[in-house]
Amino acid sequence: MSVMKRMSMIFKAKANKALDRAEDPRETLDYSYQRQLEMLQKVRRGVADVATSRKRLELQINQLEQQQEKLTDQGRKALQVGREDLARTALERRAGIESQLNDLRAQYQQLQGEEEKLTLASQRLQAKVDSFRTRKETIKATYTAAEAQTKINEAFSGISEEMGDVGLAIQRAEEKTENMKARAGAIDELLESGALEDFSGPKDDIQAELDRLGAGSGVDLELERMKAELGQGPAPKELNEGSPNARQEPQVDTSKQAWPQQPGGAQ
Repeated sequence: MSVMKRMSMIFKAKANKALDRAEDPRETLDYSYQRQLEMLQKVRRGVADVATSRKRLELQINQLEQQQEKLTDQGRKALQVGREDLARTALERRAGIESQLNDLRAQYQQLQGEEEKLTLASQRLQAKVDSFRTRKETIKATYTAAEAQTKINEAFSGISEEMGDVGLAIQRAEEKTENMKARAGAIDELLESGALEDFSGPKDDIQAELDRLGAGSGVDLELERMKAELGQGPAPKELNEGSPNARQEPQVDTSKQAWPQQPGGAQ
């Protein structure tokens, strides 16, 4: 197969596929119905033309028959007055008219037959057009309902183009939201651990160290409590009792309390 033949086949295949996608059965049916109506109009015009021609022949035949009767009367009158020559002339003209009448009557019969055939064809075509119109409207209604049902099903199933775009947008929004939440959580952990500094407030190294020691003592306390539950150690002490940060109440030495001095230095 030559290159040109392959290119022509590919082009025809793609064009056929594009036309198939662009074709709407409802528009095709309406176009076919319009063409049938145009054909019916042509048949009706043909019937009207044949009927007009037949009517003209009928008028001509009537006129010639009237002339024929007139010539017959004239021939009689000519014989009554002894004018045989005039009677002969009238009869000769009457014979010529008779020949014309025979031709016109033959044409009239032919046109009448054609008119009957065209009238019958017009009636049959009219019945076919009416039947096609009913079937066309039924097919169009069925196609429209099926198209609507298909779109509804595609929307519910999420396979339609519009719903697919919406689903992708929602998925991207959810992914961005999760990434943003993960980033915010990571930054909070880094700020708490001291790996990152919070420049939004005043820097307090002492408070940061105290917070770190408090967190460590909380872990130690929890560890001792778990050991006590498992029977591997004594009950843990409270934070204000064993913690190095617990505040010690000052003890008062009562033995060295100062008594009021007496006059002369005696206590």
